[in-house]
Amino acid sequence: MITVTEVTATAGALKRLSDEGVSIWLDDLSRRRIETGNLAELVANSNVVGVTTNPSIFQAAIGSGEGYEEQLADLAVRGVTVEEAVRMMTTADVRAAADVLRPVYDATDGRDGRVSIEVDPRLAHDTKATVAEARQLAWLVDRPNVMIKIPATKAGLPAITEVIGLGISVNVTLIFSLERYREVMDAYLAGLEKARAKGLDLSVIHSVASFFVSRVDSEVDKRLAALSSPEAAALKGKAALANARLAYQAYEEVFSGERWTALAGAQANRQRPLWASTGVKDPAYKDTLYVDELVAPGTVNTMPEATLNATADHGEITGDTVTGGYEQAHADLTAVEALGISYAEVVQQLEDEGVAKFETAWQELLDAVTKSLDSKGVDAE
Repeated sequence: MITVTEVTATAGALKRLSDEGVSIWLDDLSRRRIETGNLAELVANSNVVGVTTNPSIFQAAIGSGEGYEEQLADLAVRGVTVEEAVRMMTTADVRAAADVLRPVYDATDGRDGRVSIEVDPRLAHDTKATVAEARQLAWLVDRPNVMIKIPATKAGLPAITEVIGLGISVNVTLIFSLERYREVMDAYLAGLEKARAKGLDLSVIHSVASFFVSRVDSEVDKRLAALSSPEAAALKGKAALANARLAYQAYEEVFSGERWTALAGAQANRQRPLWASTGVKDPAYKDTLYVDELVAPGTVNTMPEATLNATADHGEITGDTVTGGYEQAHADLTAVEALGISYAEVVQQLEDEGVAKFETAWQELLDAVTKSLDSKGVDAE
């Protein structure tokens, strides 16, 4: 973790990013980060105004056991199931983080200061169970600045509408395709319309749509490399940025239309695009690529700590790097398709893999907690 001195000395680029209208959220959470005051330091000194979590993050944090020993012992004595133990630990961390971020939430009228927690990834293809889980998580965390993460699967879309309609703020995750992103925005608007019909206060309902970035380049670049041609080589590193920029174009279209205007009149909030998976995976690319090149007003960039540090150290924030690039973005994706690489196939594969990775991480977390509970001499079944 970075120290207070390091944070204070290197926050210039982060402030410039915030000044451009980009909310910086940390893509990580652990009990140690909370208890040492590191999260509070990042909020105070590094322009961090939100936190996102996912099953992989919790697997890494809780799987290490650091900071969870006392709670694990108590849970073992109570003889809880491993499922209950995991939920008690993850919601406790999110609740504590939400308290750290509460001043930001209050200062921004709920726009930021958010902490996200994901529904059980094994429910990604079950609409009713996802809705039930979202309600349960919102109740367990019991903080107004929590966001429930729901994957943008086909089954997730109606769940998004239902949960928003209940007045629960939602972070829609695992969005890879432009078509699915438009469906997500439609699901959000439908949820707001349901909430309005119930007489709920739309001004307190917030949402972000997590559009994944680096994984698109990873998959497309792999396919381009297999072609071994100059034309393919020239397109490496272009697909992810093009995809994200066209997503922002879609956002601008949807949130300027008549349907949105009616909801805006009822004090509804836009569903902001959130750039997820912004850690650069190819060492050939600059490590702040998906920060520097995705600056646009009204967006969120959720960064792993390494990307946050890199941006603070040598990020190049030069203003809006999205809205002027739509024509080139269309050209880049068209050129990729012209080489025989199917956009539809790539994004569907990435969605399937994304759900599977989170399911695997969740199972590994359950296994680690089972082992910990068993070590206390209590049957975790």
